[in-house]
Amino acid sequence: MSFLIAARMTSTPEMLACFDDHALVNAALAFERELAVVLAAHGVIAASAADAIAAACDGFDATGLGDAAAHAGTLAIPLVARLRAAVPTEHAAAIHVGATSQDVADTAMALQVVQAMRLIDRELDAITAALTQLVHAHAMTAALGRTLLQPAELITFGMRAANWLLGVDAAHERLTRESLGAAQLQLGGAVGSLSALGAAGPAVRDALAARLGLRAGPAWHSRRDAIVGLGAAIAIVIGAIGKVARDVSLLMQHEIAEVAEPAIAGRGGSSAMPYKRNPTGCQVALSAAIRAPGLAATLIAGMPQELERGLGGWQAEAPVIRELFVLAHGALHAMRIVIEGLEVDAAAMSLRAPVPVDRDAAIAAARFVDEALALHDAVVGRRAART
Repeated sequence: MSFLIAARMTSTPEMLACFDDHALVNAALAFERELAVVLAAHGVIAASAADAIAAACDGFDATGLGDAAAHAGTLAIPLVARLRAAVPTEHAAAIHVGATSQDVADTAMALQVVQAMRLIDRELDAITAALTQLVHAHAMTAALGRTLLQPAELITFGMRAANWLLGVDAAHERLTRESLGAAQLQLGGAVGSLSALGAAGPAVRDALAARLGLRAGPAWHSRRDAIVGLGAAIAIVIGAIGKVARDVSLLMQHEIAEVAEPAIAGRGGSSAMPYKRNPTGCQVALSAAIRAPGLAATLIAGMPQELERGLGGWQAEAPVIRELFVLAHGALHAMRIVIEGLEVDAAAMSLRAPVPVDRDAAIAAARFVDEALALHDAVVGRRAART
């Protein structure tokens, strides 16, 4: 039995597809196919061997591969064995030359992360665009500020939304930096030195990285800081959008009713109380925010890896990275719908806003909004420059 119902409650089909078995096998095959091309270009194997390996990758049958990988302890062992069985005998030894099983696993994870980041970036860009519209639309909408869950001073709803925007922007920039660092080829061979490739090793590595669209560099078999940084950054994104969800859900309570998630047929209802309108999008994000810290902590716990290649530590990372991306995209997608369609009751806000209006407080709120929008414009400019 599959677990698709549970998975779809927390994420999207697009992100689940980035990390499903098909995507993993395709990424591993891309490593082997492109490695063969580069090895042939550098005279390490024959061009005819590279052609045979490419054909074997194109016709690869993954039936039963999961069981075989579980038995072997790694995906690479049965995958390479099947490729060797699929090519002419004289080309079998040309497969996987210079590589080790961890090279396949880490590079496949990096390739999947690159695909997943495209989905994350798309949602975050849409969310910040929608938040910017909220800030502009409600820059002068008087609202009651609340600290420690109690009434405080005058703010504007635009200021509150600007605070959300700053948090999401900062989290997105951090994730961009960390994802670029984690998008690195792994090719080191048995102990990370590329010894099996001799003097051609660095050139093969750099060419393979270029063909796969990844960064090149020394093997990072037991240096896992880039993966840990990526996981922490995804968790922070989840936390940033969870902050928005927390605020919206509090303000959506019947006793306050200053905002509401968009009314969508069949969403947010109750099986027992049909009159209810539940903050279902916020629920998805808050659930993700509860789970994310433990996942990030798992990655940190695995950093002290043994000697040149560790036991158990790096093997724990791919499922955790997958889960963090799955949770993040589900939370972002749900909250994009919430933010784009957020119903704001300015009249309800004004009823609770301090009277008479504190002019200094109003000026301060407007200044906060202006500063936040200027910072956001700078973020947009940096992203455009990178693109």
